[in-house]
Amino acid sequence: MMAALSSAENGCSVTLLEKMDSLGKKLLITGKGRCNITSSIPINDFISNIPGNGMFLYSSLNKFTNKDIINILEKEGLKVKEERGHRIFPVTDNSKDVLNVFLKLLKKKNIKVLTNAKVEKIIVEKGEAVGVQCLFSNDKKIIEADKVILATGGKSYPLTGSTGDGYKLAQEVGHKITEIKPSLVPLTVNNKSLNICKNMQGLSLKNVSIKIIDKTKNKTIYEDFGEMLFTHFGVSGPIILSASAYILRYPKIEELLNEDKISLNIDLKPALTEKQLEDRILRDFSKMQNKEFKNSLNELLPQKMIPEIVKLSQIQESKKVNSITKEERKNLVYLLKNFELTLKGFRPIEEAIITSGGICIKEINPKTMESKIVKNLYFAGEIIDVDAYTGGFNLQIAYSTGYVAGKAGNKVENN
Repeated sequence: MMAALSSAENGCSVTLLEKMDSLGKKLLITGKGRCNITSSIPINDFISNIPGNGMFLYSSLNKFTNKDIINILEKEGLKVKEERGHRIFPVTDNSKDVLNVFLKLLKKKNIKVLTNAKVEKIIVEKGEAVGVQCLFSNDKKIIEADKVILATGGKSYPLTGSTGDGYKLAQEVGHKITEIKPSLVPLTVNNKSLNICKNMQGLSLKNVSIKIIDKTKNKTIYEDFGEMLFTHFGVSGPIILSASAYILRYPKIEELLNEDKISLNIDLKPALTEKQLEDRILRDFSKMQNKEFKNSLNELLPQKMIPEIVKLSQIQESKKVNSITKEERKNLVYLLKNFELTLKGFRPIEEAIITSGGICIKEINPKTMESKIVKNLYFAGEIIDVDAYTGGFNLQIAYSTGYVAGKAGNKVENN
């Protein structure tokens, strides 16, 4: 949509081909249906939040910034607000309102939108893109163009239309596709950890810190603070999704996960030192001296977690609090500061928020998004081998690359 609007601004007559029956299906589900529009951090700091080829995006992010998308929305009457972690949302908390701004602008710019249009191939003559072959129901049609922008998305959330078609179209005209992997995706755990996670399924932890550790080197490979969730297969939630984007790039990660060599260590009480936590536990215990251990943690932990902590602490659940030894107490403190699960892998790409991999960036001009292989063929968004952490960065990549792809090239009469 951004590429179409930007092309129209550039004086082009634009046709937008949409495979689904309506536009913006993926936009509607972003930010749990609230649409995390962008991030408010300075645009130059975006690169450090884009582990997947961030530097390639330097030019496009600066040509169309986070302030630019906010200005467009506010000019059309949609106010935004900032939440924790510099995340920008519409004040209405409804992604439909963001989509409606785009739809209104497409109409205003007289952009022709054709839905249920499946692009089967890009037509190339003498090294130039001159149109596409498209299937409408059972009717094949050639649509001629002076410029073709491929913005089909990646392979995540296929129900929204991003089923990887764009990779095939790009490959057929000579482009290389780097390996497609799920990113911003929940993580699975090994069998031993799985029972723990299943017993706490649905429990969300806020304000915890995590470390992901390579046990072969005793090396912390990722750290974060925030919210996470236990599931029937392992772990999810914002800090886990961001961790997945980072660890998928770690050397030999698949091998290490298979060998149970990657652990997730959760500090359940990061605001307290071990000494402060022990003092807190002592205060709780002194109030409940005659209670059994299993009934003494209600003020410290969520209800769903207590049976698991009791089991893992190896303190007899029926033991009276006043007879718990100093050593047992210290072990409990250690457990709460180092709650360990063993990671096993990534959930399937269908469950990923974003796709890692895509059209090789070496084959794209970063200043224009034009193919270096086929003249007048451009790319935008997730189809390119770029991906970022959660927080509005991936949507900003979509707007910025779409804007640049639309603006590039001479003003032409047909598009």
